[in-house]
Amino acid sequence: MLQNLKSMLNDGVKSEQVRFNPEQLTFARTRRGLKKTELALRIGVTPRSITGYECGEFPPEPERLAQIAAELRFPTDFFYEEESIETVEPDSVSFRAMSKMGVTLKNVALGAGASALRLNSWIEKKFKLPTPDLPDLGRNIDPETAAESLRNYWELGEHPVRNMVHLLEAKGVRVFSLAIDAKEVDAFSMWWNGIPFIFLNTLKSGEHSRFDAAHELGHLIMHRHGQPHGLEAEKEANAFASAFLMPAKSILATRLHFPTLESLITAKKHWAVSVAALNYRLHSLNLTTEWINRSLCIQISQAGFRTQEPLGITRESSQVLEKVFVALRAEGLGKSDIAKDIRLSSHEIDELTYGLLKVGIVPDRDGAERDVTIEKKPRPKLSIVK
Repeated sequence: MLQNLKSMLNDGVKSEQVRFNPEQLTFARTRRGLKKTELALRIGVTPRSITGYECGEFPPEPERLAQIAAELRFPTDFFYEEESIETVEPDSVSFRAMSKMGVTLKNVALGAGASALRLNSWIEKKFKLPTPDLPDLGRNIDPETAAESLRNYWELGEHPVRNMVHLLEAKGVRVFSLAIDAKEVDAFSMWWNGIPFIFLNTLKSGEHSRFDAAHELGHLIMHRHGQPHGLEAEKEANAFASAFLMPAKSILATRLHFPTLESLITAKKHWAVSVAALNYRLHSLNLTTEWINRSLCIQISQAGFRTQEPLGITRESSQVLEKVFVALRAEGLGKSDIAKDIRLSSHEIDELTYGLLKVGIVPDRDGAERDVTIEKKPRPKLSIVK
């Protein structure tokens, strides 16, 4: 009986027990950033057919569904799930650059969030991840105070944060990748059932990604009660990130009162931030005049440092995901096994972990898979749930 059911799913056969779920198709299509007309063109049907599939007027034929599944890179089983995938609503998240994002890109990002929730749920059933340890600092706290309070709570002192991703994971934040090749998409964060999540665009520079991580941490700390929204919230999160990555006392100790572009390039390495971020921090602490700030902004732009950071740092990776996949591999489980279990594709898992893993699974010359570990570092506490 079980084998017959699997066969029905694979063949796309509709029955009273197994029915095509039109909401799953809408999710998969928007997750890939496609309009109905674009999907229709790719699989050789009319836009009206796609509309019919998605409104539940009629299901796609088995052969057509196979085309859809291949085009959208979702397994056929996904479209037969009785319960639709848990979606992430725009109002529940904080986007790093929401004002610049169109509906299509926003749906792609939110789709990543929904897939990550499913993957994270699977991981948490098998592993005991670090417990969230983000203090509730209340409402209406200013960014400078919030950053200093959090540093004190986590006992960081005035020292630079060595690795933002590692710190976040150690404090119970779940970090995943967006891997969206669009300058409008930076990052977003959310609280979900008491668990903090941060999604980073791992195609950005190391410095950019670190600041994004600190920015989203600011949202999780300052805006967990839902206020404020929009531009005001973004300014506050920027100010928090600046203060958290570059503590005031640490900056004052360097005595960069009359900085040059060259001295900024040298000094930025201490905090692992961008030249522009350091320049901004100096001015926000009233250590430079408006004239010096503007002059440096012009020089930074003319030198091309807005897009290509000088003396760039290595992009930060995940310790939690690394340990999870190494442990799973030791049990003989690969990404394809996980994907099958949660009815997503290996491609989807690759996107959610892209740029965050220092461990990859690659085939040997004989076709067998093997682990490739590029770097080993101390990891946060993580245990397998028996």
